[in-house]
Amino acid sequence: MQVLVLNAGSSSLKSALFQLPNETPLWAGSLTGTTLKTTVAGKTTTISVPPAANPTAQLIETLWAGPNPVLTGPQAIQAVGHRVVHGGPDFQTSIRITTQVKDTIQQLVQFAPQHNPAGLAGITALEQLLPTVPQVAVFDTAFHRTLPPAETVYPGPYAWFEQGIRRYGFHGISHEYCANHAAQVLGQAVENLRIVSCHLGNGCSLAAIRGGKSLATTMGFTPLEGLMMGTRSGSIDPGILLHLLRTGLTVDELDHLLYSESGLLGVSGRSGDMREILAARAQGDSRSSLAFEVYIHRLQAQIGAMMAVLGGLDILLFTGGVGENAPEVRAQATAPFAFMGLHLDPVQNARSPQDQNIAQSGSVPVFIIHTREEWAIAQECQRVLSD
Repeated sequence: MQVLVLNAGSSSLKSALFQLPNETPLWAGSLTGTTLKTTVAGKTTTISVPPAANPTAQLIETLWAGPNPVLTGPQAIQAVGHRVVHGGPDFQTSIRITTQVKDTIQQLVQFAPQHNPAGLAGITALEQLLPTVPQVAVFDTAFHRTLPPAETVYPGPYAWFEQGIRRYGFHGISHEYCANHAAQVLGQAVENLRIVSCHLGNGCSLAAIRGGKSLATTMGFTPLEGLMMGTRSGSIDPGILLHLLRTGLTVDELDHLLYSESGLLGVSGRSGDMREILAARAQGDSRSSLAFEVYIHRLQAQIGAMMAVLGGLDILLFTGGVGENAPEVRAQATAPFAFMGLHLDPVQNARSPQDQNIAQSGSVPVFIIHTREEWAIAQECQRVLSD
């Protein structure tokens, strides 16, 4: 089956074409602003493109009309899989997209206003481009459907829970893939392991996984809760929000502040990009150093919380742009856990090798896993359409 995967983010588009069961994509593409990249057979081409009214079509059409075409036309595509961030209480597994499914995803925009609109836009664009091709929605929240009630229910009025206000968790596609792959690399069944998965990118979340199931996670009702992120605050005292509203901030202004002007960017005043924070910290910039310290402090605390839920640890894994590429973050995040026999190999950690154990011999294994959300979505797409 030839499956096209679209991962539509709030500021960029990523896509890949798979000829299942081959897990190596025939083509991969991304569009960020006016920068379009395509990769075919290991060769990446980057071009500048004009702004488009339909950026999804602009990216996908490079499959047959771009610098490295791999198809003669759209007719070769047999299925499309989409990453949809928020599935709410309605979608606990992947599903074939219908008008009713789209309507429900639209209703969930209120829960994920930064993310679900991008997913819907991608679905609509590909319906127009490939009107007869079946499409499948794969939800980031679905993996966390196994969270126990003590984790999902917020300590407010129970009516909240009845209204759908509960912990959903996110990055589920990544957490599930990385946990399974780490277990495979270790040569053990994921059902027998206690895993803390650290997805660290512009958005950050942890998941406590036992028996292959999610038992706890740091993101909650929205992708705003939990760890400090690139431009998102993560968890803060809700009294701060009440105070800001009472001082005259509007809801929309507060939303923008929490999602786009907080986190690493807010504290450093410089950037939400960990690479820039580390570079400025090395040059002695005090606010970048503070931003890094706050980030690490919260990460350490939440890793410890995940271990407590699991009652121990068999694998700690790092994934995402920061998790895979920032040795200093991994070294600082794991340092407090030396008491329990967790020790990174400093040489291996500095190398940042993909899909390998970077811990010392005798330590709890620590893996860097390259997350492959598009591949996981392609597999889900095939499963749904084969049922």
